[in-house]
Amino acid sequence: MRRLLRRSVRQVRHVRPVPAGSAQGLVAEVYDQLEGDFGMLAPPVALHSPAPRVLAASWTTLRETLLAGTTRRADREAVAAAISASNSCPYCVEVHTSTLRALSPGRDAPAPAPDGNGRADGPARLPSAAWALQERPARYTAEEAAELAGVAVTFQYLNRMVNVFLEDSVLPSEVPAALRGPLSGRIGRFLRPNAHVEPGRSLGLLPEAVLPADMAWAAGSPTVADAYARAASAVDAAGRRVVPRPVRDLVEDALDAWDGTPPPMGRAWVREATAGLGADLAPVAVLTLTTAMASYQVAPSDVAAFREIRPDDRALVEAAAWASMTAARRLGARLWDWHLSSTERHPS
Repeated sequence: MRRLLRRSVRQVRHVRPVPAGSAQGLVAEVYDQLEGDFGMLAPPVALHSPAPRVLAASWTTLRETLLAGTTRRADREAVAAAISASNSCPYCVEVHTSTLRALSPGRDAPAPAPDGNGRADGPARLPSAAWALQERPARYTAEEAAELAGVAVTFQYLNRMVNVFLEDSVLPSEVPAALRGPLSGRIGRFLRPNAHVEPGRSLGLLPEAVLPADMAWAAGSPTVADAYARAASAVDAAGRRVVPRPVRDLVEDALDAWDGTPPPMGRAWVREATAGLGADLAPVAVLTLTTAMASYQVAPSDVAAFREIRPDDRALVEAAAWASMTAARRLGARLWDWHLSSTERHPS
């Protein structure tokens, strides 16, 4: 299993991650923390390595929400698995359901398979997951809510990146079908789910920044707020560098009008939304809009069209990261508005 997990970074598609043996500077710092705290060079983080600051942003948000905190790790893993199921991200469902099982030995923790509404079912789902899916209100302290909302936003972001850049399973494709089930169930044991992770260690990877107003949900935890302020600043800067302003406006307007439900099957909705753009903007708009609203629909042809305009790996990672974070921020703000309103309706 350890050998398989070490090789899983080879599954990254469309870009070439920086190899661990040749990592330098900021990439080497992130890799060192990632392997120490997570137990492996996790592909969902390593795929960002062609863009070092975005790599650091992806790691600091993951570390300071999922791995560190005052809430139970099982509650955070349940949120990660449920959000991943709602986003049709089988890779992340596999990893975080397995980790949840490792945290709850002897208990049945079924994989939260999405139903027709994109929700995760299963009677053993923890209340934190139902809260993150806006199915059932819960009473949390400001710090607890910040941590759990942080996990939800982190996976709204990571699910999109994983759907674009990774295969459907953490296990390499050469693993025989007869072994995939048993091995998948053991993944969580190797990711150090019970390890103590000291909050705040990743914050120094990125410069200080001001927490954006749409991330008010993070204010209850100084560490989560600091992590997201720095990460949002880094990803916003990446977006300004590679995504032209007309495309950013188009994606942001579409997300403002979006209620979070999956777009229609097929690609007609993307073609219609980007029809008025010229040949220099349309490929960027198609990639970023699809990543933001239906990342599982991103096709190799979308990546190829983008690369005709911006051929380097860094630009591709930064464009997808900006789209993913922009969508995650909208969904995080919606979760927080729902939480506040449901708390007012059910004060006790």
